[in-house]
Amino acid sequence: MIVGSLPEDIKNERRVAITPDVIKKYISLGLEVYLSKNYGVHLGISDKQYEEEGARITENENVLIKSNVILQMNIPNDEILNKLKKNQILIGILNPYSNEKKLSDLVSKNINCFSLELLPRITRAQSMDILSSQANLAGYKAVIDAFAFFQKAIPMMMTAAGTISAAKVLVVGAGVAGLQAIATAKRMGAIVFATDVRIASKEQVESLGGKFLTVEGAENLETEGGYAKEATEDFKKKQEDLLKETLKKIDIVVCTALIPGKKAPIIIKKDMIDVMPNGSIIYDLAASQGGNSELTKADEIIENNGVKIMGEANILNKLPVSASNLYAKNMFNFIDNLFDKEKKSFKINVEDEIIQKTMVK
Repeated sequence: MIVGSLPEDIKNERRVAITPDVIKKYISLGLEVYLSKNYGVHLGISDKQYEEEGARITENENVLIKSNVILQMNIPNDEILNKLKKNQILIGILNPYSNEKKLSDLVSKNINCFSLELLPRITRAQSMDILSSQANLAGYKAVIDAFAFFQKAIPMMMTAAGTISAAKVLVVGAGVAGLQAIATAKRMGAIVFATDVRIASKEQVESLGGKFLTVEGAENLETEGGYAKEATEDFKKKQEDLLKETLKKIDIVVCTALIPGKKAPIIIKKDMIDVMPNGSIIYDLAASQGGNSELTKADEIIENNGVKIMGEANILNKLPVSASNLYAKNMFNFIDNLFDKEKKSFKINVEDEIIQKTMVK
């Protein structure tokens, strides 16, 4: 049995699904690994490094023909999708809400598709949780980039010439990315505030040294799977009033709030941005799904009354080596669960919650 992977379009996606350090793990399961030529060259990983670990480097066409399972970051282009064969397995971040037609066509051809962002939040799936591993890096990098654009010092500094006040940071959304953003900003000396629709986040935020902004009379807007769900209109109004007052003294906002499968909620309205101090930064990690700021545009820097709004469509293209290493391990752990070690074949057990929830139907 063979697992294979093809290059992504590196203009849009620099991460890869297989790194050299997982090749031997696949081989230990009894699998072969086929990769396209120059698969990881853009990350400084040569074909020779892959071959030394036991992978076979070949042409794209051969990877498609030979592989029982195709492992990718994102859904491949139409040319590749049209070449997939009956009973092949495609695994990646397939975004079924945006690619419904493509995936429906694949399923109708008896191609089994698994989208890893649909993994259930259960203990057994933690080692496969691509949202956590990737969001953790995204939260860190968002703070680093935002601080790089901010034209003042971040920590409080006391000098003979006077005192520089610490920067004030607001993190919108206290999921994995938000919590890492809080931790990173605190380590660098900022005063950090955070807001989230899930009341359970308050304890986590405070454990990292952040101050949780509590909306009066807030209900816990959390799904059974641990994700945020859409807020009520009453909650949104109270949150807006609280944020508008808070933003008058905030230097940097890091937006991380997402609802799986839906457009990102607009939390920072234009009238709120208007009251922010001149020179402030809004760094919006939700840009690829519309953004948490009303003025966000993906991969653009918008200026409004001296406030810079930065929308990042794929921030992990700036940390592709670290992100690929974590994703490759998540992917291997998913394959390890999918592969029947006794029969040496892939077994799609729909009774398994991990398989059931990630399989595109």
